[in-house]
Amino acid sequence: MSTAAGRPAAFFDLDKTIIARSSTLAFSKSLFAEGLLSRRSVLRSAYAQLVFSTGGADHDMLEKMRKEISKMVTGWEAQAVRQIVREALYEVIEPLVYAEALELIEQHREAGNDVIIVSASGSEMVEPIAQMLGATHAIATRLEEVDGRYSGRILQYCYGPNKVTAMRELAEREGYDLSRSFAYSDSQTDIPMLEAVGHPFAVNPDKGLRRRATEEGWPILTFERPTALRSRLMPESTTGKAMALGGLAASASLLALGITAALRRRARPETL
Repeated sequence: MSTAAGRPAAFFDLDKTIIARSSTLAFSKSLFAEGLLSRRSVLRSAYAQLVFSTGGADHDMLEKMRKEISKMVTGWEAQAVRQIVREALYEVIEPLVYAEALELIEQHREAGNDVIIVSASGSEMVEPIAQMLGATHAIATRLEEVDGRYSGRILQYCYGPNKVTAMRELAEREGYDLSRSFAYSDSQTDIPMLEAVGHPFAVNPDKGLRRRATEEGWPILTFERPTALRSRLMPESTTGKAMALGGLAASASLLALGITAALRRRARPETL
C-alpha cells in the first residue's frame, strides 16, 4: 500500500523520551542477579548509564556500547533473557516512564493514531515495554539466534538512519503516510527520524538536537515527571483497539493543531 494515501502514525524514541533511563542498562541488575552479567559488566553498565544520563553518549560512545553489548550477550540463551525481562518489567521500567509521555501517547491513541516505539535497544526489551505502553508496533535492534542462543551477530541495528529505513518499511506495510505523521526523540542521532515525518518534536533534547530544532522551528518539549503507568492507558483488546482506530480518522492539519495545542497545555516547552 502506498504511504501517500495513508493515515498518520506517531513514532516515539524510547530512552530519555518515554523513559528516563536507557532501557538496556536498566535491566543490568536483573541480568546480574540471574548470573548473565559479571560484576565487572555491571560496573561498566553503571558507568555507561552515568554517561548516558548526562547527555555524554555521542555516536562513537553509542557505537562502542553496541559492540560491547553484542560481545557480552554472545552465547546467552535468548528465552532466558526474555523471561528475565518479563519478570522484571514492571519493577524496572514502570517507575521510569514520563507522565508527559503517557499523556501524549494517550492523545495519539484517542486521535486514532497508531503508536510505534522505535529504539536501538534489543527487541527482547523493547517489545514488552511497547506492549506495556499500549503501543501498536515496536521497531528495535534484533540479534541473531542460533540453536536458541545469541550468536553475537546483529541482524538489524535500529540506530540513526536505520530507524528511518525500518519506519518506511512499516509505513508501507501498514499504510502510514509519513508526511502526516509525528515523531518524538531526545537525540541528535535521531534527526533523520524526525526529518522523515511531517510533525517532528524534540523531547529533552541534547545539544545537537536542540540546535537543529531551533533552526528548523521544531517544538521542544520537556518531560520531567517519571510516574507509574496508569491503567487507563492499557488497551482493552486488539479488536477493540482496531474498532476505535477505525472510527477516529482525522485530517493531518486538524491532528497537528490538536496535538500541538494539547502539548502546550500538558507539557511545558523549554525556553530557548
